[in-house]
Amino acid sequence: MMEQLSLFDDRAAVGPLASRLRPSGMEEFVGQKHLLGEGKVLRRIIDQDMVCSMIFWGPPGVGKTTLARIIANRTRASFVDFSAVTSGIKEIKEVMAQAERDRHIGLRTLVFVDEIHRFNKSQQDYLLPYVEDGTLILIGATTENPYFEVNGALLSRSRIFELKALEKDDVKELVLRAVRDEKKGMGSYHAVIDDEAADFLADVSGGDARAALNAVELGVLTTERDPADGLIHITLDVAQECIQKRAVRYDKDGDNHYDTISAFIKSMRGSDPDAAVYYLAKMLYAGESVTFIARRIMICASEDVGNADPNALVVAVAAANAVHQLGMPEARIVL
Repeated sequence: MMEQLSLFDDRAAVGPLASRLRPSGMEEFVGQKHLLGEGKVLRRIIDQDMVCSMIFWGPPGVGKTTLARIIANRTRASFVDFSAVTSGIKEIKEVMAQAERDRHIGLRTLVFVDEIHRFNKSQQDYLLPYVEDGTLILIGATTENPYFEVNGALLSRSRIFELKALEKDDVKELVLRAVRDEKKGMGSYHAVIDDEAADFLADVSGGDARAALNAVELGVLTTERDPADGLIHITLDVAQECIQKRAVRYDKDGDNHYDTISAFIKSMRGSDPDAAVYYLAKMLYAGESVTFIARRIMICASEDVGNADPNALVVAVAAANAVHQLGMPEARIVL
């Protein structure tokens, strides 16, 4: 009979799944093909070891920290991990002093600053001379628009790369790897995941690999084995429970997607606010792109309302701009 592992088993105590599965090299990295595909700019920079100071801008769980670690490994640089939330000037000074000493013996220092937008102006200013003279390579990560949140002088000395939410297929690949990988994943637990459960987690995670992997880990650790085959089965019901989100009949690539957006448009056209809000909520809950919804509202304001109320388009365009600036979850208020 297969052994039932507990939360306190050694294999369950070596860190969270998302941390254990963190890629150590480019060959394991998933997503961001617009930057890391063959011949793409960031891939060329890494492959040719021409790494400069950079700022990675993108939503949570898309690989900003992982990519910084891979770059440090590839460039044979000393890696220092900072959190802008907990680090102050004292810690920055200590790292800068060590970086200067290392530079004299030919060792480069790569400083990764997570949530760099949380550094205040004086903290950002303190980094400037060290970035400028090459004492350190700075890689900052932020979920906020760096052009608004990061010191202009620091921006001018850095390359800005926008990392995008992972595609559904990318997240599904990571989910399956997490379940099957015996070395770093949950493979030793002898679990299997239904295809619809993997699709669901990939869909509702919103491109956040960490959210999907956390759900997989919770599902494997808390689901009883099937007495018939001794395996842990991650079904759609288990996936829904573990990510705390109910599956909605809404296939972004199928008929339900078009049926729902059609019903939404017809509700606006028919001046039925309750129905319009219902279909809007359904789309948002299922993870539909807020920019797609905003575009449909602008089209409706132009095509269906038109000259009957010219101000409708003005309002719709203003809302679409606000949606673009805010992103989810606040964008739902605007819509």
